[in-house]
Amino acid sequence: MFHKTSKQRPARRGAILVLAALMMATLVGMVAFAVDYGHLLKVRTDLQRSADACSLAAAQDLVPNDDGTQDLNEPRETVRTYARSNLSDASIQVADGDIEFGRYDSQTIYSGVTLLNTGTFDTVRVTLRRDGASNPTVPLFFARLFGMQEAPITASATAILQRAQIMEPGAEVLPFATPKPLWDSLASGATWTAYGDGKLKDAIGNDVPGNWGTVDIGQTDNSTSELRDQILNGLRQSDIDALYADGRINQNSYVDGSQPTWMQGDPGMSSGMKSAVQAVHGTKKYIPIYDTLGGELGGNNVEFHVIGWGVVTVIDSQWAGAVNTWVKVKKSHTYDGTLRPASSLSNGTAYIEGAYTTPVLVE
Repeated sequence: MFHKTSKQRPARRGAILVLAALMMATLVGMVAFAVDYGHLLKVRTDLQRSADACSLAAAQDLVPNDDGTQDLNEPRETVRTYARSNLSDASIQVADGDIEFGRYDSQTIYSGVTLLNTGTFDTVRVTLRRDGASNPTVPLFFARLFGMQEAPITASATAILQRAQIMEPGAEVLPFATPKPLWDSLASGATWTAYGDGKLKDAIGNDVPGNWGTVDIGQTDNSTSELRDQILNGLRQSDIDALYADGRINQNSYVDGSQPTWMQGDPGMSSGMKSAVQAVHGTKKYIPIYDTLGGELGGNNVEFHVIGWGVVTVIDSQWAGAVNTWVKVKKSHTYDGTLRPASSLSNGTAYIEGAYTTPVLVE
């Protein structure tokens, strides 16, 4: 007789234990990374928030004294006071070398601010450290299991005290075309209403002959978002550049209010401009005045021959479909000066000497 012999399976308990140990080490490592990374991120965020507050507060202390001098000890003390307050740590230290002062270079304002050591200082750069130099490094938790006891963290912020600029007229435009006959027929203080379907009504509700529309003051085929930005923020340098590139103005610094030119546009107005127009209720704006419609630019949209500019006050508006959408404005006076683009921090000219406005973060 033959008897079957059973084969014994090799024990795998030891292999499973090894695999479990390896998986546990990986899991612990992942937990260590997640917990410690979150902790470091919070410390970094707190440091950055405090550095922002310190630089903004210290920048205000750079306003020169009546004799033109600046006491830099005052903004240094402001930095230290704000750092301790924002971090809720009375022991936090900020070294003199981590509080930098200078005059910002307008050519580098949007590409890494260069601090100049000449003239009146208008810029503060603050660096807060937890790197083992000025203050202790940041202790870690689970990462200690892997021999990592602590980590260095730093944060930096730069704020400038903006120089008060000479306000050039013309930046605040309202890109709504107004027929010259209507403009000429109205006395100062008179109102009229422009409707979303391109129709016009006078102060007592009578229809005004002709149509109106939005004007692309700048490049042709402006989008609604660009018109909205122009209403809110004024004429931009890119608008001037586009007019100049097309040969519609003879230089790229401003629009000559007395020089006629062709501008493309659209009849009526889009409801996409609602929030922008509502935001400028009660403000004065420069609007284009046209005498004829034509096709000098070779586009498919309506084209206005703009022959002048007028100053109006935006009274009110309603937005409820083309027929029931309207904007009401009040005439002030004709303007034949220059329309210049809105100011920029990169503009190093046209400042009022010794005058400053609110501080702003640039880095």
